[in-house]
Amino acid sequence: MSKAYTSNLTRDQFDLIAPLLPAAKPGGRPRSVCLWVILNAILYVVVQGCKWRDLPADFPAWSTAYTYFRNWRKDGTWQVVHDRIRGWTRADAGRPESPSEAIIDSQTVPTSPMTNQAVGYDGAKKIKGRKRHTVVDTLGLVMMVVVTAANVPERQGGQQALSKLKGLVDQVSRLYLVWADGGYSGQPFMKWVMDSLGWVLQVVLRSQERQGFVLLKKRWVVERTFGWWQWYRRLNVDYERLPESAEAMIHIAMIRLMLRRLA
Repeated sequence: MSKAYTSNLTRDQFDLIAPLLPAAKPGGRPRSVCLWVILNAILYVVVQGCKWRDLPADFPAWSTAYTYFRNWRKDGTWQVVHDRIRGWTRADAGRPESPSEAIIDSQTVPTSPMTNQAVGYDGAKKIKGRKRHTVVDTLGLVMMVVVTAANVPERQGGQQALSKLKGLVDQVSRLYLVWADGGYSGQPFMKWVMDSLGWVLQVVLRSQERQGFVLLKKRWVVERTFGWWQWYRRLNVDYERLPESAEAMIHIAMIRLMLRRLA
């Protein structure tokens, strides 16, 4: 067992997630590593922000931890586990698994110098990197996240995120209203949301008369979610070679956040 790092899952937290993890594949050598330790190694990377090769020696080999991370990204395990735990977290808060309202926004983050796939320049934020198109429920829990180059407009990235979210039928069975900021305004996009998805897009604009910080209806919820991610150093800069890995890192961060609430 590794040392008691602050990023580690407790036994109670691991017991919650353990039934959701894939079983060992039949045939071949039996699984020789503890999934609790593997998860803690992956969480160490996400929380502390280190390179895979810099994992402390009391964890399994970095290549072993990375292989689990990569395989579970490819087969969709991180998304499935995240969505199941999000349903539990909503139930724990006395909410139905499917929310009736959601909020969409984007966050632009810089990429590391080694990252060259899906990288662009966000002229509004003056950042070269990637953009996280994120849909959350009214509790701030992530419903969908799509990572693109930073130069992808909000409406284009929002269309990708909302289209993928629509495919999760059980999770959006009650959804009818999506809140957004001015970046998603415009009759064509609002009409697409209504005609293609059957949802209403409600744009909340900032008052031009008020200066400084203004708490905007519903929009503050997704901004708080972006604030939660600041506690995960691996998310402060996008170090991932693939956008899919960046999305998996966000799912892992949210899994840890929700497990800490539940256990």
